Amino acid sequence: MTTALLPDLAEVLDTLSVVQIPMRVRFRGVTVREVALIHGPKGWGEFAAFPEYDDLESSRWLEAALEAGWVGWPDPVRNAIPVNATVPAVPAAEVAAILAGYDGCTTVKVKVAEQGQRLREDLDRVAEVRDVMDPGVRIRVDANGAWTVAEAVDALRRLATYSLEYAEQPCASVEELAALRVALARNGIDVLVAADESIRRALDPMRVVRQEAADVIVVKVAPLGGVRAALAIAQECGLPTVVSSALDTSVGIRAGLALAAALPELPFACGLSTVELMAGDVTDDSLVPHAGSIELREPQVDAELLNRWQAPADRQRWWRERVVRCHAHCAMWPSGRSAR
Repeated sequence: MTTALLPDLAEVLDTLSVVQIPMRVRFRGVTVREVALIHGPKGWGEFAAFPEYDDLESSRWLEAALEAGWVGWPDPVRNAIPVNATVPAVPAAEVAAILAGYDGCTTVKVKVAEQGQRLREDLDRVAEVRDVMDPGVRIRVDANGAWTVAEAVDALRRLATYSLEYAEQPCASVEELAALRVALARNGIDVLVAADESIRRALDPMRVVRQEAADVIVVKVAPLGGVRAALAIAQECGLPTVVSSALDTSVGIRAGLALAAALPELPFACGLSTVELMAGDVTDDSLVPHAGSIELREPQVDAELLNRWQAPADRQRWWRERVVRCHAHCAMWPSGRSAR
């Protein structure tokens, strides 16, 4: 396969902006989201690998940002993407206020299995979503791999009362997910299993398919190295696919929308409505849902907002050094993804 050179490092660093945006609510331990934005000839890209990720894993996030800035998007087959609302692991009393920020979403993803919380709190949170929303709303839960197989069987038996659409990454390993699917079937618990971390953080995402460990896959653009790389994985897996985000600004959300728009089929609402979880954005035209969907459009990054949320000098330096290291790990791009 022929390859094309990556964008020059100096060119990438010349356009780098780093922002810190507070979260409205604590989300999986994150209270402030740090994001590096890069501007190329095709537009803005977002590099926002979480600080604890090593350089090799983070380099895929950088590749995704470079694809956005220097290559652009594949042709879409749809112009609007249905999205779900997201409820963090908050007390049940806070659920209604969070859902009020989503316009017309008929699917809700609820975070469960938060460290330090009990199953009773998860049940109360999901019950509150069911009470607050219309009867036909679809509810999915996301445990981020926190349950053992036995814990997942017990939790999903109780949560199935609320007619779950699916459970996202209920257990950590592919082997556990496969065992869980068997256990759910044997116990007559009708809940689909979706794989997230087992796809986006795996050296071999196809293990999920070979071991029959999931009914659905969840893909994120940045961790998989870009829209085209994620699209190839989704097509190779051949399972129903949900596109999700990773606490992105509207720049990162645009990449997720590009992937969702390019998939041949989109049977589920996508997890791309997470800008609402942050106290700000880098554009005045945030990519948030209207009547349950987000239309494809290019967010115009606002220089005043970049200044408003600008990270301190030490954090800007940290991100610049990280870009240098990760750029050295970036793979050569296959033909069709040329940076030229």
